[in-house]
Amino acid sequence: MNLLPVLEPATDETCCTPAGTPALGAEEAKQKALVFKALADPNRLRLLSIVKAEASGESCVCDLTEPLDLGQPTVSHHLKILVDAGLLHREKRGTWAYYSLVPGALEQTAGLLATL
Repeated sequence: MNLLPVLEPATDETCCTPAGTPALGAEEAKQKALVFKALADPNRLRLLSIVKAEASGESCVCDLTEPLDLGQPTVSHHLKILVDAGLLHREKRGTWAYYSLVPGALEQTAGLLATL
């Protein structure tokens, strides 16, 4: 025996009226999600921290494997995600790649939630 009341579908047309244009467009949401996804990994946060702390403002990929105790292919994968998210800049020099923070990227990232 079912003791829960049966709910009838709403007949008021105004209950389903769209609220209007979303404040955050699809492309902008996709870009913001890319940044949040990049930051959601502890190794990528550590990589950003290491690059930021470097006195020269840049780090060679060869110097980033040991602090994370990860292999070069794994570190390169994480760095690619950070580059794709617009947080790091990559410069190839011979056989090595050097990474630096994109100017203003961390400040812009800090304000992402405020623009929702």
